[in-house]
Amino acid sequence: MNDLTPPNRCRIVLIAPPLVPAEHICAAFEGGDVASLILPNNGMDDASFQAFAERIVPIAQGAGIAVIIAGDSRIAGRVQADGIHVEAKPRDLAETIERLAGKMMVGAGGAKTRDEALELGEERPDYMFFGRFGYDNKPEPHHRNLALGEWWAEMISIPCIVMGGSELASVEAVAATGAEFVALS
Repeated sequence: MNDLTPPNRCRIVLIAPPLVPAEHICAAFEGGDVASLILPNNGMDDASFQAFAERIVPIAQGAGIAVIIAGDSRIAGRVQADGIHVEAKPRDLAETIERLAGKMMVGAGGAKTRDEALELGEERPDYMFFGRFGYDNKPEPHHRNLALGEWWAEMISIPCIVMGGSELASVEAVAATGAEFVALS
């Protein structure tokens, strides 16, 4: 980190949108301070999704970007991803964390309320995600995501990712919450 890089900056998490070629996703790595990339399967069958991830993972990791596979620990392991994103009940999240401890990061999502977020947070995931892949696509971030992210960042030590809107200016609204990461699709 150089002297011009603020220590408490909100970093970027890219979420691969549906139907975007691997080459275009990799080109997006040049767009700024990208911390990680989340790869949802976006309706692909397992073989296609694994092949897609195999093209992206080494390029992203070579650029210093952590790759997180959404929902499939088998594919995450096969492609040597850095982590897995899980949207599950606390018990299932706990089992995933226990099984993958020391092997890869495990992030959690799917909480729509503070209580749900706290229940998931009690399992100590590596991060908490506020938003929904493929659905939170309006120009501005969803107000619930902003409110949960701000509350979480003030109260909880586990880092959070807040889904931004489709407009680039939405990054500022997320950064103002104190969230460690803003997700863009």
